[in-house]
Amino acid sequence: MIRTLYDWVLRMADHPNALWLLAFIAFIESSVFPIPPDVLMIPMIIARPSRAWLIALVALIASVLGGILGYAIGALAFEQLGQPILAALGKGDAMAEFSTRFNDMGFWAVLAAGITPFPFKVITIMSGWTGMPLGVFITTSILARGIRFFVVAGLLWKFGAPIRDFIERRLGLMFTLCLLLLAGGFFATRYL
Repeated sequence: MIRTLYDWVLRMADHPNALWLLAFIAFIESSVFPIPPDVLMIPMIIARPSRAWLIALVALIASVLGGILGYAIGALAFEQLGQPILAALGKGDAMAEFSTRFNDMGFWAVLAAGITPFPFKVITIMSGWTGMPLGVFITTSILARGIRFFVVAGLLWKFGAPIRDFIERRLGLMFTLCLLLLAGGFFATRYL
């Protein structure tokens, strides 16, 4: 089923309403949908590099708004909606343990999930469930998703199709390594 959805999203990149579809996918990906918006962004930007920044902006705005929906699911309907969604993603067992530590590292959790391939919907729902301050959640979501989508747009705008393979296969790893270096730098300046 995931492969069918993935292939459908790729086919839709050429559709005249692809920008609206991107907004829809970015919105629902932040709360329930398993396919990241990058799958649609990449072919859209390769086809029309002059729209790279607009495409990234649409993905950013829709993703943050979808993240707020995920936050609301966690805050208002965790038992009815949030828990089944997380259980379907294989994250059900770790929820209790995770929630006890989540708000201590909330900024970093949202930043890491927003940039890396980790499912952002898990963090949006958990942010609402654990009562993370909404302002911190929104600000961090804007920062994280902005970095992710604008870096992808920038790389595709500058290098075009040849960078596509790198983005699809290794960009998540590069973001993860950069985030670890950033966290290590903060740790070193604070405790050393």
